Amino acid sequence: MPTDVIMPQMGESIFEGTITKWLKKPGDTVQQDEPLFEISTDKVDAEIPSPAAGVLSEIKVEAGTTVQINTVVAVIGTAGAAAAAPKSPAPAQPAPAQPVSAAEPDTETDTADAETGERVRSSPLVRKIAKENNLDLRQVPGTGSSGRITKEDILGFLAKGGATAPPAPKPPVAPPAPVPAPAAAKPSTPIPAPAPAPTPVVTAGDELVPLTRMRSIIAQRMVDSKRTSAHVHTVFKIDMSRIVRIREKEKSKYEQRNGVKLTYMPFISRAVIATLRKMPIVNASMEGEAIRYHKNINLGIAVALDWGLIVPVIRQAEDKSFLGIARAIVDLAERARAKKLKPEEVASGTFTITNPGIFGEQFGTPVINQPESAILGVGGLFKEPTVVTDENGSDSIAIRSIIRLTLGFDHRIIDGADAGRFMAELKKYLENWNEDIG
Repeated sequence: MPTDVIMPQMGESIFEGTITKWLKKPGDTVQQDEPLFEISTDKVDAEIPSPAAGVLSEIKVEAGTTVQINTVVAVIGTAGAAAAAPKSPAPAQPAPAQPVSAAEPDTETDTADAETGERVRSSPLVRKIAKENNLDLRQVPGTGSSGRITKEDILGFLAKGGATAPPAPKPPVAPPAPVPAPAAAKPSTPIPAPAPAPTPVVTAGDELVPLTRMRSIIAQRMVDSKRTSAHVHTVFKIDMSRIVRIREKEKSKYEQRNGVKLTYMPFISRAVIATLRKMPIVNASMEGEAIRYHKNINLGIAVALDWGLIVPVIRQAEDKSFLGIARAIVDLAERARAKKLKPEEVASGTFTITNPGIFGEQFGTPVINQPESAILGVGGLFKEPTVVTDENGSDSIAIRSIIRLTLGFDHRIIDGADAGRFMAELKKYLENWNEDIG
C-alpha cells in the first residue's frame, strides 16, 4: 500500500520548511529510515528519513519549494510500482491547523483590504508585524504558496527600507490652487536632488546565485542584531601557556581514556561558565523595558558549515563537568555537520562562543546572537615574546602561548566596567588554571 511522505514539523514554532535537496529520484528503492530528502527551516537544516521501505514512486514537491508542515511531498510505493514523473512546480497543500502552546501560530489566512477588497494571503504573525510597523501588506511581495506573505518576506522588506508609514490618503477631487510663495521665502541656494540609487556593477561572465534559505536567515538575523543591540567590543590578551602545557602532557591519555580529543574549547568554555556565574548580568537579556536574568547558562558554540553557520546550544552548561562539556561540544558539532540537530538544540541560548581563530586570525568583532547580550570571539593561538615578571619583581622576555579574546556586548544593559571585570576574571581563570579535566 502506498505511503505518503509529509513535510514534518521540526519544532513547536515551525510551520513550514523548504525542500533543499532530494536524495533519491523516482524509481529508486529506499529503506525505512534511510535519508530521503533535506529540508531547511528557520531553525535548522536536516535530513528527513523515509517513513517506509519501498520505491519512491512520486515526488510531489520539487527542491527549492517551501511548503507548510503535513504537506504530502512524495509517495513511497511497493516494490515494482511504476514511478511517476515529478511534478513541476507542485502547488503547496495547506496543512491542517496545529495546536500550539506558548507560541503564536504562523498559519495562513486570507484578509481583505478595507478599501479595495483585495485578498492578501498572510498570517496573524505577519499582520502583527505589519501593524507594529504601520505597513500596508499590499506593498510586500509574497514568496509563499499562492503568493502568501511569509515572516521572512515582511522582515526582509522592512530591512531593505520598506515603507514604515501608512499609505497616504487619496487626494481631494478638486485640490485648491497653490498660493505662490513670496519672493523672500525662496531658498538662497537650490536644494540638491536626491542621489540616485547605486547601479550594480555587472561584468560579462558574472554569476547571480539566489541566497539559500540558511544564508538568507543568517543575513536577516545579523542585520536585525546590529539594529537591535548597541554593540561594543573589548579585546583581552590571554597567556595560555599553562593550559598549553597541560594539554600537551595529557591529550594522548585523555583521548584513550575518554574517547574524545582534548581541544582548547572546553578550557575556554569552562572558564566562561565559571565567570558567568559570578557576573550574571553578562548572561542576561533585554526584555522590553526590563532585564531578564537567566537561571541557567545555555552556552552556544558556533559551528562553521560548508553552507553557512549554526549555533548549537549546550543547555544547563553549569551542571556539566569539563568532560561533559568536551563531549557535548564534539557531539553537537558532528551532528550539526551531518544535519542531525533538532530545533530545540539551536534555541534558548544565553551566551555564545565563536572560534574564528582556527583560521589564524588574531581577533574579530563578532555580532551578538539575539536575544543574548554578549558573545565571546576566540582568536588564534600564537607564540609571542612577552614581558614576564617573577616573584621578585624582575622583568624578562619569554616566549609565551597567547590568544586574544574579544567580548562583544550590548551596551544597553552591560556597561564597559562590567565587561572589563568579566574579561579580567576570565583571564585570571585561564592563566591560573587548576580545574580537573577528568
